[in-house]
Amino acid sequence: MRGGGLTTLVFALPMLVIFGVFSWAPIVKAVVMSFQKTNLIVTEWVGLENFQRVFADPVLPMAVRNTAYFALLALIFGYPVPLIAAVLMSEVRRAKGLFSALAYLPVVVPPVVAVLLWKFFYDPRPEGVFNTIIGYVGIPPQPWLQSATSAMPSLVLEATWAAAGGTVIIYLAALTSVPTELYDAAEVDGASVWGKIWHVTMPQLRGVLLITFILQIIGTAQVFLEPYLFTGGGPANATISVLLLVYRYAFQNSLGGNYGMATALSLMLAAFLAVMSLVYFRLTRSWSTS
Repeated sequence: MRGGGLTTLVFALPMLVIFGVFSWAPIVKAVVMSFQKTNLIVTEWVGLENFQRVFADPVLPMAVRNTAYFALLALIFGYPVPLIAAVLMSEVRRAKGLFSALAYLPVVVPPVVAVLLWKFFYDPRPEGVFNTIIGYVGIPPQPWLQSATSAMPSLVLEATWAAAGGTVIIYLAALTSVPTELYDAAEVDGASVWGKIWHVTMPQLRGVLLITFILQIIGTAQVFLEPYLFTGGGPANATISVLLLVYRYAFQNSLGGNYGMATALSLMLAAFLAVMSLVYFRLTRSWSTS
């Protein structure tokens, strides 16, 4: 108090109130609703019944499997792409700002607009945009979103295009902190371009890479927009995700769905991601600093 703590608290109080009302209050309300059977009009306390019904839903294993598949494909294809692009762009001597702007451009495009645009590209007819392009090299037309096999990779392709730009900017910023003396020393030692990337760039970016890795896992585990707008979870629930299942629980009919089941599944997803993040940071604590 004597050191000015009261003044600090007074200035911080509006932010704390707003944060509590719009962030923590909905979380507390969601926890309460997970133990209720409610459509926001009629409410009945049911205890753990919502969690039991979620576990008994035969669609839940499909949603979990599809979400994990989406996350795996996004890590395999979407995680290295921004890093490779950032490394290549960092080597450009001219028009680096132009390339940075072009890389970030997909992030500026509204997500709904981007999905609808790519949905037009994924037209399964022979005259569709992508089918026309692959037709030039002799590949027959593909069903893209209409096939249970190709639907999820198609969603991952668009999601990678839409989200990679932000990560590229992060990597470009991190690359500026790498001492140029290290590259000079590696070059004197006869290191190739790949050798400099592997032995200099990658170790220097280790902390950033570990953070972006867990952020990508958390983001892909909450995928909703692409399955909802592209396929609605189809074909045959091949692209339904956990968050899309939450949406179905809450808004499956015009009279209001079961918000208790929706919040129960949401809390289960949040708890899983929290535990996974805690374990991840404990396992990688020494890797990010040594």
